[in-house]
Amino acid sequence: MHDPRIDQLADVLLDHSCQIQSGERVLIEAIDLPEPNLICSLVEGAARRGAIALVTLKNQSVQRSLYQTATAESMMLAAQFEKDRMEQVNAYIGVRGAANSSQLADVPQPQMNLYQEHWWQPVHTKIRVPKTKWVVLRYPTDSFAQAAKMSTRAFEDFYFQVCTADYAAMAKAQEPLVARMQAADKVRIVAPDTELEFSIKGIPVIACNGDRNIPDGEVFTAPVRDSISGRIRFNTESRYQGTVFSDICYEFENGKIVKATANETEKLNAILDSDEGARYCGEWSLGTNNHVKHPMLDTLFDEKIGGSFHLTPGQAYEIADNGNRSRIHWDLVLIQRPDYGGGEIYFDGELLRKDGRFVPDDLQGLNVGL
Repeated sequence: MHDPRIDQLADVLLDHSCQIQSGERVLIEAIDLPEPNLICSLVEGAARRGAIALVTLKNQSVQRSLYQTATAESMMLAAQFEKDRMEQVNAYIGVRGAANSSQLADVPQPQMNLYQEHWWQPVHTKIRVPKTKWVVLRYPTDSFAQAAKMSTRAFEDFYFQVCTADYAAMAKAQEPLVARMQAADKVRIVAPDTELEFSIKGIPVIACNGDRNIPDGEVFTAPVRDSISGRIRFNTESRYQGTVFSDICYEFENGKIVKATANETEKLNAILDSDEGARYCGEWSLGTNNHVKHPMLDTLFDEKIGGSFHLTPGQAYEIADNGNRSRIHWDLVLIQRPDYGGGEIYFDGELLRKDGRFVPDDLQGLNVGL
């Protein structure tokens, strides 16, 4: 039986996220989907809008083999095919399932570096992100529900609720936070085993409300590259390149991560040694989606958690640029609600958020549902 919520989600992706117009071309890339219903709905929806849909189906087991056997030549050749295609489309919709979220855990770091440098960056960092209308999302699967510690049925209900949220209302509630971040210079963050300071002065501020991620709900900028000092201990796990990292702790001096520990300290430092920019941060963001309350080992959901923020070693976005360049971009989440240890965020000495709740009167709309 076809679930009508799939059609509703497809409409959000086509109309709100990508604003598909007649005559445009949209590339739909699907990885490890358990069934094709959403892809079919997107293809048919694009056609009704007078657009042309192109579809690529991928499998992570096959991708693993490609990465395991990677050479610079093989990655550059793959990138050339995908660059040519990406340059011919107006929009990109990327949908990922989760047959095995740890599929890439045993790919050696040098091989992943070849993929990031010669395939991912030329296609996605340099073309897709700055030159297309794009949106990425996950798809509900049994393994995804398991990671969220929910039954499949309950997770599906949760998934469609948060993915088809009222993004127009979210955008309105984010406006005063954007204004405060644009006016701010010094940021101070306090949490258990965390005391961090940096500047965001002069860096653009971007509100995210369904345009590029589904689900969505964050307001991001970037730290001034050399300004971060102090220590931070993240209290959520993170799956990156197939490995689950926990208890990640960074110490910063002049913007650089000078000490990094975790459950997988050696792997963590191998990633941070990928290139010079990997030990500097390219993004800082406040989560504003109060429908998402607990981590589920998926960045697209976890970075939106109400009462959280994330800090990102690696590449800065050109639209909120601090000049940092890297082949990695790794969002790491710290939740500051009382059930996760609490904490405060200050802008230029003023208390902005305490224990996950915004304090100023003009930000109370962002506390609804928390």
